[in-house]
Amino acid sequence: MEFKETVTFTDLGLSEPVLRAIKDVGYEHPTPIQEQAIPIVLMCRDVLGLAQTGTGKTAAFTMPMIDILAGGRAKARMPRSLILSPTRELAAQIAENFDQYGKYHPLTHALIVGGTSMDEQIRNLDRGVDVLIATPGRLLDLFGRGKILLADIKILVIDEADRMLDMGFIPDLEKIASLLPPIRQTLFFSATMPPEIKKLADRFLVNPKTVSVSPPSSTAANVEHFLVNVSHAQNKSAEFYRIFLQEDVKNAFIFCNRKRDINDVCKFIRSKGIKADKLHGDMEQSERTVALNAFKNDQVQVLVCSDVAARGLDVQGMSHVFNWDVPFHAEDYVHRIGRTGRAGATGRAFTFSTPNDFKAVAQIQKLIGKKINVFGGGENAVVEASVESNTEKPKQEHKKTEHSGRGNRRGGGRNRRGGKPEQASAKTSPEKRQSHEDRQPIHGEENNGTFGADVPAFLKKG
Repeated sequence: MEFKETVTFTDLGLSEPVLRAIKDVGYEHPTPIQEQAIPIVLMCRDVLGLAQTGTGKTAAFTMPMIDILAGGRAKARMPRSLILSPTRELAAQIAENFDQYGKYHPLTHALIVGGTSMDEQIRNLDRGVDVLIATPGRLLDLFGRGKILLADIKILVIDEADRMLDMGFIPDLEKIASLLPPIRQTLFFSATMPPEIKKLADRFLVNPKTVSVSPPSSTAANVEHFLVNVSHAQNKSAEFYRIFLQEDVKNAFIFCNRKRDINDVCKFIRSKGIKADKLHGDMEQSERTVALNAFKNDQVQVLVCSDVAARGLDVQGMSHVFNWDVPFHAEDYVHRIGRTGRAGATGRAFTFSTPNDFKAVAQIQKLIGKKINVFGGGENAVVEASVESNTEKPKQEHKKTEHSGRGNRRGGGRNRRGGKPEQASAKTSPEKRQSHEDRQPIHGEENNGTFGADVPAFLKKG
């Protein structure tokens, strides 16, 4: 991401108090999304903002909102603006932006998210707030209790709209929008624009100005990302440690597809003397906050996490991202590796891939429009060819399975009475009872666990 050094924040029409706060933070030149969006937001027009992760979308709407709201005063339980966020962490980060850029304005803001005390949030609302930053579920809960009145909302911001879609919040968004005044300014930001999000934007926005600073679903140019081929999932641990030793890892996120794998990976990394912690949706909010703050303060070098950390979280200077599992959804790959290489910095990302992941890898490469380079050394010299010619593999495996089945029928019909197929089905059935992050589709043996069937000896001892 390149900044135009000829453009400064002074050129964008922001007030002197906001410019002074920006100077205190140390920023001189706006990012492309900020340069294009801020003047339009200041004109009180609706905005449809499209930009890849890490481009400064949050500041693009918080800075001008501070100036727009500076002239009024909030009433009890009647916030003047509403920002909807998909996760608690992103909501807290938005609140930090208002603390930074609004330090010379008397504006007030409140954070309304789940997992924290509702009584304290109600007290903040009773005092009156200019900016309400909320997750959809907790907002509707408090509205249903009569603790919030939304009749005075002048600005609505929907941040990370595509993530809202992934998390099933679209019905909540539609419900909230129906409760707001029809005459308002709406700012709609998203990293990608699937058809469902396009329809939603068409419903919420009136004659919007579209601001797009990068192709949809593109990866940041300053992030080098590689595919690390392993012959079996159990070999990921050795490959990770090999790469970790040869890379200059200042700090890193490690993404797992399933929350149940996060504990195992975290335990393995700690066994190597690396300071590590975990972050996922089943943790209490206080635990998640402690883990994230420890990571930001360099008390923890590696954070093993689920996709709850893939969107919006901004950790300046993060050097690496590791995908322990190939993500189930191709667009999640873009967001995961976007945690590094932010605000003009460079970063490196590594994705561990087994032969069973070939379909998911192909979908990612199709989405981003280019092939992911294979990282050399270790198993990669052996496995690279299998990934290149893997389109024939499923048919071969299928035929082999059928042949094996015919042999078993000749041997007395062992499988028909309850052999391996029924056992495999029994193992996968609990997946239906897992939470949102675990209810992802599993094809065959794709992403079949962190260490596969052979758990390392040090984990058995633990």
